[in-house]
Amino acid sequence: MEPRETRQPREPLLPTPVRRLAAWCGVVLLVAAVGAVGVWLIVVFKTAVTPVLLAVLGTALLGPLHRRLVQMKVQRSLAAGLTCAAVVAVVGGAGYVVVTALVQSGDQIIASVRQAARALSEHFGALGTSIDDLAANSKELLAKFGGSAASGVISGLSIVAEVIAIAVLALLLIFFFLRDSDRAVATLRSLAPHATGDTAEAMGRRAFGAVEGFMRGTTLIALIDAVCITIGLLVLRVPGAVGLGALVFVFAYIPYLGAFISGSLAVLVALADRGWVIALWALGVVLAVQVLEGHILQPMIQSRTVQMHPAIILLALTAGAGLAGILGMLLAVPLTAAAFGVIGELRKRYAPVGEPTEGPGGTTSGPPSAGPGS
Repeated sequence: MEPRETRQPREPLLPTPVRRLAAWCGVVLLVAAVGAVGVWLIVVFKTAVTPVLLAVLGTALLGPLHRRLVQMKVQRSLAAGLTCAAVVAVVGGAGYVVVTALVQSGDQIIASVRQAARALSEHFGALGTSIDDLAANSKELLAKFGGSAASGVISGLSIVAEVIAIAVLALLLIFFFLRDSDRAVATLRSLAPHATGDTAEAMGRRAFGAVEGFMRGTTLIALIDAVCITIGLLVLRVPGAVGLGALVFVFAYIPYLGAFISGSLAVLVALADRGWVIALWALGVVLAVQVLEGHILQPMIQSRTVQMHPAIILLALTAGAGLAGILGMLLAVPLTAAAFGVIGELRKRYAPVGEPTEGPGGTTSGPPSAGPGS
């Protein structure tokens, strides 16, 4: 018998590294396409999406209070109602204090910034002139920027009516989210395919834990920063100290950029009304508070939540500002933290055995956490 011909395996058309690169490019393009469609849907349906996102952030912040009431044998609906009433009282009172402080000292702060800008223009030329122009047009700029953040939410209504409508709808959603939070896991499992129920539950817990940790930690840190800077400015007798402290608290929800803006305003006001020496002392107070935040408060309060590289945070803030103005900047970081929490959970579950699962933010993935005190 004649020996059979042995077929030689065909050489692949492309070398293995090229095929791997092509596969990864396909994955990246697919993920980018899905992300682009998701962003487009959010922009198109932002009338409904904005209250939902705000309600999720509010639920993450108020969840511990609701759980404490339920543990005290309070009926879930009543506990959710009491929590919402408490948040209305606290937020309303804090909002009244902040708005009152800004209204009473807003003109003084703007005038002081313009005066400081004129002093700077004598020494630095164009820099001081630019600050002067920015201060002179600050109200108009804030109105336009705030309008871009809220435009299109409810067409035909004024910005005030839009904000009230969003707040009321978000409050109602917070009530339902708190009341029915015990059913969230079962609902998530029912929507996920049977084999992926555990993974979907772990991803949901990790994402919500990241948002909850961010909201609780940032609120506590913002409060401490605002109190410390306000006390320092009052000791230095800087005009509008309470209003500047209120700005510090509000801008603390915009990482890095918010601290720079509020701190710069405090130093400029001190420069205009109290001179170079007090301005340097005010700068020292701001820097001391930032050092306290970066080296003590954040490691203690937010060490167990998803950490992200500053470059990623700045990119998220830029993208959020481009999509929804100030509102987008406020929502960008917690949503990015949730996304990174999901990615970290997936890496932990599907990484080869023995391989360290380092999250995208540069930290090793650990068990899902709801932040301090959980």
